[in-house]
Amino acid sequence: MHARNYRPVVGQAYTRKKFAKGFPPPKIVKFTMGDTKAAFEYEISLIGLKRVQIRHSALEAARIAVNRILNDKLLEEYFVKIRPYPHQILRENKMIFGAHADRLQQGMRRSFGTPIGSAARVEPGQTLITVKVNANGLEAAKVALKRGKSKFPTTCKIVVKKLEPPKVPEKVEPEKEKI
Repeated sequence: MHARNYRPVVGQAYTRKKFAKGFPPPKIVKFTMGDTKAAFEYEISLIGLKRVQIRHSALEAARIAVNRILNDKLLEEYFVKIRPYPHQILRENKMIFGAHADRLQQGMRRSFGTPIGSAARVEPGQTLITVKVNANGLEAAKVALKRGKSKFPTTCKIVVKKLEPPKVPEKVEPEKEKI
């Protein structure tokens, strides 16, 4: 089956893995990459503009594309987070065609389908990928997100936001009592 068959959001969510026998795990290995503890100056987000389902293989392809560019240009001075998680179970009723196929299949009888993968349902305006960098890595992050958005089945926009530096609490010394 083609991925475009699973792109539109149709019907209710089908996420109960308890009922799906032999459900394949999602291909996404990591959802966060880079330096998770550093403080960064800028946050660049990739935001989806349409309501679609994004397959787990597309999320993994975008993660690899973004991470590869940032790792080459910035080494470890970045943070990437993939936001949606593929909960939606995708099914397929496999149909065989060709010579003598009528002896092997039952057509639409008991056509519930077998699980073939998973997808994430994305609403308009939902953040797909978040990248945090300093000022020297801003252009590299934009290039990386442009490469990553080509892997998704929806139009996306890139939003840059300047983060406020973290406030360090001041030490307040207790007053000494006068005797």
